[in-house]
Amino acid sequence: MVTKILIDFSVSWIANLVTSFGSSIIFYTTIPLPARWTNNWSQIARWCPVVGLSIGLLLALLSILLQRLGLPSLTRSALLVAVWVGITGGLHLDGAMDTADGLSVTDKERQLEVMKDSATGAFGAIAAIIILLLKTATLSEMSLPLWLVLPSVVGWARWGQVGAIAFYPYLRKTGKGAFHKENLRLPQDILLGLGFLLCFSAFWFTVGYLSWWQIVGIVLVNSAIALLTGYWFDRQLGGHTGDTYGAVVEWSEVLILCWLTVF
Repeated sequence: MVTKILIDFSVSWIANLVTSFGSSIIFYTTIPLPARWTNNWSQIARWCPVVGLSIGLLLALLSILLQRLGLPSLTRSALLVAVWVGITGGLHLDGAMDTADGLSVTDKERQLEVMKDSATGAFGAIAAIIILLLKTATLSEMSLPLWLVLPSVVGWARWGQVGAIAFYPYLRKTGKGAFHKENLRLPQDILLGLGFLLCFSAFWFTVGYLSWWQIVGIVLVNSAIALLTGYWFDRQLGGHTGDTYGAVVEWSEVLILCWLTVF
């Protein structure tokens, strides 16, 4: 009897994890999954870094394929960025654009109203252009192996999003961001993504020309950028919205890419 109860509990627990992770993939990407894998939406934000690692690995495989086809570096990088946006459905880029429009308004009371407007303003368009250009340029000039860079960049940026959800107030009464905030558990949901990212970071030791202290520096600065980006937006707005969560992801990705070009 006890054994049956334990088996049933284990099966239920595993099924809950699978459906929760599947639901996070459906929410944060355009990757299709069977409906039976995507019926648990309660705590999908905790999986953001793992989804990021998965996206990064897919992009790395695409990069290898494009390289085998003989495409030049800049063209390859532009295609990677285009697919990058496509996989996410532009979800985070749209948030970065809306956030830029909101921050362009000096009246604090109108910032959230401007960010909620679906129309893209000049500052939002400028932000998108800068983000896409910097991603393309940094990828085309990257000396480090992209199979390590891309998962790290996308994973750490989404860990920063989880940090923004966890540590700062949500500025709207309703919305997708409020749903994430209500269902996030601390500290386990922060530690889950961190654990996956640190485990993946061990692969940096396969790069023979990097010393151990350089690898430690890469990991520390990546995590610091992810957290400080969320902190910066909190300082500007006094909290976060669903749009700023997207902005944290996009600007963290850009800043981490710029940092990694140093190597």
